[in-house]
This record gives sequence, structure tokens and C-alpha cells, in this order.
Amino acid sequence: MELAYIPSPSRGVLYLGPIPLRGYAFCIIIGVFLAVWLGNKRWVARGGQSGTVADIAVWAVPFGLVGGRLYHVITDYELYFSPGRDWVDAFKVWQGGLGIWGAIALGALGAWIGARRRGIPMPAYADAVAPGIALAQAMGRWGNWFNQELYGRETHVPWALHITSSEGGRVPGYYHPTFLYESLWCIGVAFLVMWADRRFKLGHGRAFALYVAAYCVGRGWIEYMRVDDAHHILGLRLNDWTALIVFLLAVTYMIVSAKRRPGREEIVEPLAVTASTDGTDTDKETDAASGKPASGKAASERAVPEKAATGKSVPGKSAPEKSAEPADEPGAAAGEPESATKQS
Repeated sequence: MELAYIPSPSRGVLYLGPIPLRGYAFCIIIGVFLAVWLGNKRWVARGGQSGTVADIAVWAVPFGLVGGRLYHVITDYELYFSPGRDWVDAFKVWQGGLGIWGAIALGALGAWIGARRRGIPMPAYADAVAPGIALAQAMGRWGNWFNQELYGRETHVPWALHITSSEGGRVPGYYHPTFLYESLWCIGVAFLVMWADRRFKLGHGRAFALYVAAYCVGRGWIEYMRVDDAHHILGLRLNDWTALIVFLLAVTYMIVSAKRRPGREEIVEPLAVTASTDGTDTDKETDAASGKPASGKAASERAVPEKAATGKSVPGKSAPEKSAEPADEPGAAAGEPESATKQS
């Protein structure tokens, strides 16, 4: 018997009357709210409007759920379409089974639709929400803990996960808590992206690409530890190959993008700039109507023509230097007629 271990919950669902409250679903929902909250803060800091991230998430989240489920069903089709299996189970998302690769791919399509409808550059939006997505993944992995799934090899480390269920081919025992490893890794990825974005001013989708690349590194070694059934290609699990390919694509994008479009976007949401400009114009009009003196740049801009018209100096402004031109001739100054020699 192990002296220290991580216990598994006795069940992953509670009932509020006839309504089931599933731990897996709660973890996904909390993760979504966390991603939207952090993404909104980062979007506003970049000059966008508050609420834009949530509006686009209305498109991205449903697309992401469908994409994650499709990837899982396609890559583990034998769980639903083999003899003796019920294909209806493919729609039971609450029982677990969301592939992050499909969730990100189709979720990005939904986000692109939402961003296009608001006239927002998709890369800028992706950069803003990247750390939040990593934190959402960290939270979502605890849903696997509730379902007693996706654990690693047997181990006797003090933080071993104690599996007690024997359903679905599980063998009770002590295993590496790969769900915990990935959760902690995703938290580290989120902080890495935020630090790098602040330090290097990443733009044009490079913060999102960094998130993808960093996640793939962790997913590669964590996936290698798992013992659940999976398709293998040349001795490696399918998700290991996927992580490798996606990692190379993300790194390539970062390199090419940095050369073609260095720096970051100055304007991420045109509507926010328009609203800010309208607010400034309204303040000027209000000051003019009420007779209040304008302040700042507007006051200094009005002071210059005012001085030119009156010839008086404006307080706070130094008088212009007098012209160094020679004085007019006495005759010209007195209005005398020009000489005959000049007229001829």
C-alpha cells in the first residue's frame, strides 16, 4: 500500500434532483470563463474594446467543442463504430473525449468568423487569447481526473494517481498522473507567453504560435507516458506525431512572420479607435459650447491663430523674434513718389 498518493473521486457526477452535475463539464466551463476573462484584459490592454473577446468566443467555443469531439471520434472510431459498440455514444461529450487539436483548429475557424464580422485582425485576437487558452486547458485536464482517464504508466512516486475504477478496461492501481503533468505544463506555457509578449512585443500571431509550440513540447513527452489505447505509427502514438508536426509549423510561422511583419499591430480594433476619437471631439464641442477654456493640445492649437490675429502674446508662449530686415527708405516710408529715373 502506498503511503502517499493522489486519490481519485469516487464518482464524477452529482445529482441535483434529476439534473446531473458532471465534474468534466464543470472543468470545461470554468476553463472557458477563465480564458475569456484573461483574454479580455489582454485585449483591452492592446487597445481593444471590453467585451469583444466574449462576443467572438460565442463563435469560437461551439466550433471548438465540435472540432474537439470530431477529432476524438475520428481518431478513436473503434470506440463507437466497432461491433458491439453503440454509435450514439459518439455524441455523449460529457463522458469525456475532446481532442485539443480539433478543438483549436475548428475553434480558430469560429473565431475567424466572429473577428471578420467585427473587422478585427485574426492574428491580433489570437495573440490576446493565447495564454487564456492554455489556462483553460490546464483547468480542463482536471475533468480527466473526475473521469479517471488519461493516466500514465504504473509508478510508486508519492504523487501517484490511485485508479479505483475497473470500467472500460481499467486496472486499479497507482499510475503517473499525466493529467496533472499536462495541467501544470499548460500553466507554465501561459506564463511563458505572457512574459515573452511583454518582453518582445510579439504581434501578428506570434504569441499564439509560441503557445502552440510550447504546448506541443510538453504534450510530446506527456503523451509518451500514457498507457491508454491509441493508434501507433512507426512506434509512436498518433498524438506524438501530431505534436511534432504542429510544433514545426508553429516555429516556422514565428520565423517567417518575424521577417515579413516585424513588430506588432498598432491598431487591433478600429471601432475602439473611432469611439475614442468621437469622445475627444465631443469634449471639445462641449467646452466650446459652455465657454470653458480648452486644455492641453486643443488650447495650444487655438492660441496660435488667436495671437496672430491680435498681435498679442499668449501667456505661456514666448514672443517671436523680430525681423532682422533693414528699415525702409525714408521716401518710401513717407509715401513720396518714385524718381523719374526709376519710372523710366
